[in-house]
This record gives sequence, C-alpha cells and structure tokens, in this order.
Amino acid sequence: MSSAAQQIPLDLSMRPAHGMEDFLIGPGNAEAVAWIDRWPDWPAPLLVISGPAASGKTHLAAVWSEKTGAIQIKPEMLTTHSAEELAGRGQRLVIDGIDLWIGDREAETTLFHLYNIFREERRSFLVTSRMNPTQSDFVIADLASRFRAAPLATIKSPDDILLGSVLIKLFSDRQLSVGNEVIAYILPRMERSFVAARDIVENADRLAYARKKKISIPLVRQVLADLQDNS
Repeated sequence: MSSAAQQIPLDLSMRPAHGMEDFLIGPGNAEAVAWIDRWPDWPAPLLVISGPAASGKTHLAAVWSEKTGAIQIKPEMLTTHSAEELAGRGQRLVIDGIDLWIGDREAETTLFHLYNIFREERRSFLVTSRMNPTQSDFVIADLASRFRAAPLATIKSPDDILLGSVLIKLFSDRQLSVGNEVIAYILPRMERSFVAARDIVENADRLAYARKKKISIPLVRQVLADLQDNS
C-alpha cells in the first residue's frame, strides 16, 4: 500500500454542505472556502466562484446559503424577471451557473442593475461559473468591469490528496467499501478532474452490480479501459 493512499483520509477536512453531503477542503479550494468564511467582510457586493465542472461550486454556494439565508435563483430568470423583482426575493442571493448567460444582453442588463441595487443597499450575492470573468466575453462593458473587480474564488484542479478523498467520498455515498490499494491504483491512471472521478465511481458501481463483485483493482482496470475506449 502506498504512503499516498494511507495519507488520503488524513490530509483533508470536512464541512457540512446541504443535506447529508460533505464539502471536502484541500489546497485547490481552500482559497474559495476562505472567501465564504470571510463574509460579510467582502470588498464588493458580489463574490464569483469559478472552477471546473463538478468541482464543488454548487456545494460551496450551498454552504454560503446555509450560513446567510441566501435565496437561490435560476440563471435563466435573468431574462424573465427584472432586477427589482429578483432583488425582492431575498436580502442575499445565489445564482448558480451563469456561464450560458454571459453574452446575452438581456441577462447581462438585469445582472448589471442587480449588482447596482445590491451595492447601494449593502447587500451580497454570489454567482458560480466554470469560466473566469477575465476570460468571459461580456456584452456590457460596465458589467465586465464590475465582475472583474469583484473578489474571485477560484477552485483549482485537484491534487492527489483531494482527488483521492473525492473518490473515497463518492464510493462511500454509494455505500461501497473500497480499499486504499484501489484508490492508489486509480489516481495515477485517471484524468485529473472531478468529472472523471464521478464517472469512474458510477461505472465501477454499475459494473460491480452487474458482475456481483466487490470493487477491486481488476474491476476498476476494466472501468478505466472502457472509459478510455469511449473517450
């Protein structure tokens, strides 16, 4: 058994998110967690959480919602409701996944007015995005400048410790017992992403059920080979 595998459960802390889920804290997301803990001492009314798919942006937004009583609104509501209507839904708001709406003039106009309302009334809102605001193509220049001046909490690609802990948690969520040797086998052979971890666990669960076998190195070897063939 590798020393890295033995360290996996020890180098990570946990915090409650929503429901029975846990938010795992590691070097790649510690900065984002620090911004959540810093509220209400934010230098702007807006916090942007940016990171890859399945990296924990939604969970971290849920942590902040639980802490502050923030109301979540769907990003498409930026095109169906006015800024005043959205502001009236709560003193603090979360907009999870604004990527598709940056570049839409109607949505950006609403977001711009919403930002100004929250700034004037000293309120806070949080948005999540896969894209960094500095790399996003805004239509409205004033909105771009506000987003790029706002604090940005970036969730980075996971290191071995965090990725291994995510694998352990995903297996545990499915009530699957997996040895450290299996985690140690997967880590150097998988794509370095949270999405890949999710896909590996889902496919391993499915294959183990079909074969009526436990999760083992031969089984995950087959899973990794199948995922590689389908990529």
